[in-house]
Amino acid sequence: MAVAAGTLTSRAVWWSAVRPATLAASVAPVLAGTAIAIHQGSIRPFAGLGALVVAVCMQLGVNFANDYSDHRRGADSPARVGPVRAASSGVVPPAQVRGAAIGAFGVAALVGTALSVATDWRLLIAGAACLLAGWLYTGGPRPYGYLGLGELFVFVFFGLVATCGTVYVESLLITPLAILFGCSMGFLASAILVLNNLRDIETDAAAGKQTLATLIGRQRTRYLLAVLTAAAFAIPIVVFVSHLAPVTVMAVHFAIPVAAVPVRTAFATTSPPALVAALKRMAVAELAFALLLTVGLII
Repeated sequence: MAVAAGTLTSRAVWWSAVRPATLAASVAPVLAGTAIAIHQGSIRPFAGLGALVVAVCMQLGVNFANDYSDHRRGADSPARVGPVRAASSGVVPPAQVRGAAIGAFGVAALVGTALSVATDWRLLIAGAACLLAGWLYTGGPRPYGYLGLGELFVFVFFGLVATCGTVYVESLLITPLAILFGCSMGFLASAILVLNNLRDIETDAAAGKQTLATLIGRQRTRYLLAVLTAAAFAIPIVVFVSHLAPVTVMAVHFAIPVAAVPVRTAFATTSPPALVAALKRMAVAELAFALLLTVGLII
């Protein structure tokens, strides 16, 4: 652990457990989805706000649940470098971290139910799937996050579902544009997780935690990171060539230099602190992509 537990306050531990950098993976797809809905000529602001609350609470729930489950399964050893984990810190009781996860998922469920009732009851099914997937990511008897499926989960739920779900609650439509940029958001969110798992590859392997990185090795994980990042920025080209949006959508390519830095870092070093910084930079890149997409679709 990077900081001795005795020097930590409860507030600092909880803030670290929130993992602020990862919140970009929940805010960015909602921002992108809202931009797409506006581009399509329809916007329901309160529905968009509700989608944001659901997305952020889902991210918090997954973060807290992962924190608790990694502690319970012994994956958070003193050798790990990265944000302090609350359940393993010795400052916060693990039961409180588990309660925080349940609370975050509960708020997501309540707001999601209200959105579904106001929009389309079928969203209740999608919402239930999101909650179940969020909990079983690291919880339950056989968590799929420990089977190398974490990136797939992030791509589907923090990419496609979050983006297309936002578009649907705001415009009652899911279009090819929503699906394509949902893929972009999913690729970048998955890239954040890839960097996280690349940082922890040795300690995860020692603890018997099977992430995709431990399964395919460091070099292939680096190649995967490069492919995910390139694919995210290739989609605007497909969108423009397919006449789904004007040329201004190419504004997202101004975020390429931001995203290129963490990719270069991943290929240049195995230093966990450097990969922590790269992870944060990739989160900034995803948010920058969503902001530039908003500009490109609305101007």
